[in-house]
Amino acid sequence: MRKLIGAVAAAALALTLAACGASGEAAPAGGSPAAGDGVLKVGVSPVPHAEILKFVKDKLAPAAGLKLDIVEFTDYVQPNVQLQEGRLDANYFQHRPYLADFLKSKGGAELTFVQAVHLEPLGLYSRKVKSAGELASGATVAVPNDATNLGRSLKLLEDNGLIKLKPGAGTAATERDVADNPKNLRFKPLEAAQLPRSLEDVDAAVINGNYALEAGLKPASDALVLEKADDNPYANGLVVLKGHESDPRVKKLAGLLAGPEVEKFIEDTYQGSVISATT
Repeated sequence: MRKLIGAVAAAALALTLAACGASGEAAPAGGSPAAGDGVLKVGVSPVPHAEILKFVKDKLAPAAGLKLDIVEFTDYVQPNVQLQEGRLDANYFQHRPYLADFLKSKGGAELTFVQAVHLEPLGLYSRKVKSAGELASGATVAVPNDATNLGRSLKLLEDNGLIKLKPGAGTAATERDVADNPKNLRFKPLEAAQLPRSLEDVDAAVINGNYALEAGLKPASDALVLEKADDNPYANGLVVLKGHESDPRVKKLAGLLAGPEVEKFIEDTYQGSVISATT
């Protein structure tokens, strides 16, 4: 009987080791390099990130031997949270300053920027005036409430002569860093996704390019003023857990996103409302 019990126990142990892999350790989750042949699960914003990635999935990935699972998010928080938790293998929705601010606010987070893909120019939009100069004294301007995009929006207003920021305010500028406000503009911070809907209630709104496109706005023609691409640090790109840059799937996807086919797709599809960051 002891021999029989020992044999059964040995068989069970062998099955357990087989399930965990040859080393006896569970296969890592969340897009680790050891999972290089599986489906790569990528979190994205719907526009233009999902559209660009669907082009890659349908037109380029099969020939590269890459399988993609695209998961869409309508906010700027969950794609990083779920990447940290291993529920995603990568995400594609953010620029470097936003990632840096996220990592600063979430101690212990280890995410890394792999490949810049495109720039979505930030723009000032209005249903009530035809030019930025027409904004009346005391006008209300809605702005993104996340730290990096708030500073970015204030810089856009400064670059177009509407306000002046304190020297050295940088990308982390807030309303407290406004040194000169000749029109006495009132700022209304809102979640970025809410900004297009706010246009009926405010005099103007600074809107991220992806949310402008989702709302049917055409940044290249509808924006009163539009962010310039030259020396712009806000290109959106592919992000993974630190150490997973060597995952063969990540390397394949990064190469495809930086390739001429994606550059041409961006140029043809968005006609200046989204700009390739690989040019």
